[in-house]
Amino acid sequence: MNNSAFNFDTLSPDLIMDALEGVGLRVDSGLTALNSYENRVYQFMDEARQRYVVKFYRPERWSAAQIGEEHQFAHDLADAEIPAVAPLMLQGKTLHQYGGFFFTVFPSVGGRQYEIDNLDHLEWVGRFLGRIHQVGAEKRFVERPTMGIDEYLTAPRTELASCNLVPKAQRAGFLAATDKLIEAIKPRWHLDWQPLRLHGDCHPGNILWRDGPLFVDLDDARNGPAVQDLWMLLHGERRDQLMQLDILLEAYGEFAEFDQAELALIEPLRAMRMVYYLAWVARRWQDPAFPRSFPWMAESDFWLSQTAAFTEQVKLLQEPPLQLMPMY
Repeated sequence: MNNSAFNFDTLSPDLIMDALEGVGLRVDSGLTALNSYENRVYQFMDEARQRYVVKFYRPERWSAAQIGEEHQFAHDLADAEIPAVAPLMLQGKTLHQYGGFFFTVFPSVGGRQYEIDNLDHLEWVGRFLGRIHQVGAEKRFVERPTMGIDEYLTAPRTELASCNLVPKAQRAGFLAATDKLIEAIKPRWHLDWQPLRLHGDCHPGNILWRDGPLFVDLDDARNGPAVQDLWMLLHGERRDQLMQLDILLEAYGEFAEFDQAELALIEPLRAMRMVYYLAWVARRWQDPAFPRSFPWMAESDFWLSQTAAFTEQVKLLQEPPLQLMPMY
């Protein structure tokens, strides 16, 4: 793969404005870069003083068919009156191509930050996640992946084994801790759960608040267990998480049935995200945005801390999973 394309080096302001003009939008405000590591996202205003956001996809990450499924899911949610930001249809389509890049235009929406300690916010999010999963269960993604061991553990472990960021003196210990974590996860990653279309990365940063929740960034949408869209909203001590989970699932249950057996997947999913995240940053290290944003990844102490974190996560996997008290 061409490193220049991989690193967005050819994505100049002129290219962006030419691409937008090709779909009928003339930039009249300049381009404001928004926070995004995986893709490149810019806010702008056109000559009619309408605000938009354009997203340029990282080359060779998703195929046109996979992006099309993301867009269709967003529109399925919007059609069900679920507050998710869907791409605009311009010149009869939502996905466009220019200068070697796929790109999409969205309406610009603002909002406050989702308040992680606001239980009313959590309840509201729970209801909408139930509705999102109602829609997600209607069919599965065909082109986009289903969450599994290979994508989240096996391939990342191979990448980390050859990663130059891991100091040679620490590599054996780090990989041994990684292997122990993977072996602890495998027997807990059962296939009894029902796959459905998920947001996939439903952490608090992907929820805005505008008189209610607004779900953004379906870039990681895929098939998986329902609990994947829930567990990242939990935080604090175990008792706090149990209270949050009770509120979340009671609201969720107004619109969709939740299989409480999936609660046993929370710690495996957390561990899978830990391994996958490290490999993701290492994989993108040639992109100048990543060394700037994650400088600690090049420090020896960081990898010592990750070895310790993996060892601690193995212990957490041995503990009983979160479980709600039965209702009588």
